[in-house]
Amino acid sequence: MRLSTRTRYGIRAILEVAENCSREPLKLKTIAERQEISAKYLEHLMAILKSAGLVRGVRGARGGYVLARPAKEIKMSEVFRCLEGPVVTVECLNDKSYCKKTADCVSRQLWVEVQKAIMNALENVVLQDLVDRAAGKQQSFTL
Repeated sequence: MRLSTRTRYGIRAILEVAENCSREPLKLKTIAERQEISAKYLEHLMAILKSAGLVRGVRGARGGYVLARPAKEIKMSEVFRCLEGPVVTVECLNDKSYCKKTADCVSRQLWVEVQKAIMNALENVVLQDLVDRAAGKQQSFTL
């Protein structure tokens, strides 16, 4: 499974906002420069994150983006779903009619387990964990 650019860049952008949370709102241009993301594309990503209630925009000369909730309350599964959509390892997990072998397919059972493991990992990490990890306050995630 390969993540889209939207998800990878979106997670980098919200992490940048989270790392800046104790200071003034972070300007789109600043995020774009720090993360080496085109400002136009980042604007689209921030709109997605904003509509999901993860960030909010602050207007004015000192405006920019801030988290809509504390980083410790934002699960990475929520960020992932708003950017990437549902985790689907193979089509037959969402649509049993996709394959006539679905009912007794052993490999499908494996993909179910893989999908659950991915979602479990995302459910058990909050944005604050990434902020702490970036600041060197937390050990790496273990597999």
